[in-house]
Amino acid sequence: MPEAAALFGETGGVPAGLAVEGRSMLGALLHDGLRADDLELTLLLEDAVDVPLTPGIGHGRVTVIRVPDGEERHCLAEAAAAADWTVVVAPETNGILADRVALARAAGGRVAGADGPFITLAADKQATALALAAAGVAVPAGVLLPAGARLPVAFRRPAVAKALDRCGGDGLVVLPRGADLPPAPLPRRVEAFVAGTPVGVSCLCGPTETIVLPPVRQRFSKGIHPGYFGGDLRLKSLPRNRAMALARRAIRGLESPSRRARGWVGVDMILGDREDGVDDRVLEINPRMTTSFVGLSTLGTASLLRAMLAVVAGGPFIWPGMETGRDGVFTVDGGPVGRGDVEHGGSDGPPVP
Repeated sequence: MPEAAALFGETGGVPAGLAVEGRSMLGALLHDGLRADDLELTLLLEDAVDVPLTPGIGHGRVTVIRVPDGEERHCLAEAAAAADWTVVVAPETNGILADRVALARAAGGRVAGADGPFITLAADKQATALALAAAGVAVPAGVLLPAGARLPVAFRRPAVAKALDRCGGDGLVVLPRGADLPPAPLPRRVEAFVAGTPVGVSCLCGPTETIVLPPVRQRFSKGIHPGYFGGDLRLKSLPRNRAMALARRAIRGLESPSRRARGWVGVDMILGDREDGVDDRVLEINPRMTTSFVGLSTLGTASLLRAMLAVVAGGPFIWPGMETGRDGVFTVDGGPVGRGDVEHGGSDGPPVP
């Protein structure tokens, strides 16, 4: 009997850029899930959001529930209770992710995601940095800047200011040398700018093992408010191995007997130029599905979503995408289909400017 998985996407009340990323992830999850013959998918969508599915493909195994205004929580609880698994695609912003995961679990749903304490800690960038540093994982030097406070003149620039519970570049400010940081109504973490290659490493976390997937070189726009627009799967073997080892250490550093990573967890980091990794720094941990799924799910012909659900259930990790050797560049386009465009290329190709 096929398993039923409910895919819930939260876009209401979040910035436009995050909504684009959310639609891309949701579309990629849907297309990828249809590769698994034993999955039937239920998709929760707002009325204004197009179904991220090519017409005529997979509709026999996809149920779309249109969510009226004000009924989102009720619809999620009902769908989670009926499904074998629930995957929540939502940002940490304002506690949205933690609330929706808790809601699905309270309704009796089986959520493929981290537990509440892990989500709460990872969603707070300052608390995450302190916990990682205490575990011996290198993070950028930083400070918690209270609401309404100015950054001290003595704090070295360039620097990076982050809202504590945002994602996808929302609230991110890069301060050049000599620049001032105006006061903000909410507290922020401000940290030293770290030169190097921005990399995201995605992990599938279960009760018996953590699977580290191939790293993704992250691509951002330039300026004081950089935006994320995709990734590059081409990363040479030495930094690739460093990144994967650092991601595993970072997740272990945030876990405890009462705080567990489960499902898809992303680790953002900067890889320095030194081959021994002494300049590498972990920036943050994302306790949720990340946009890297858009690119990584194209590496193989089998479902990465199905592989993740198996790991979360305590089963073996079986996914041929780890063995294909394929790579490429992907962008988050936010088009009507909702998927990222992927252009495959040769191994260790030149970075995308």
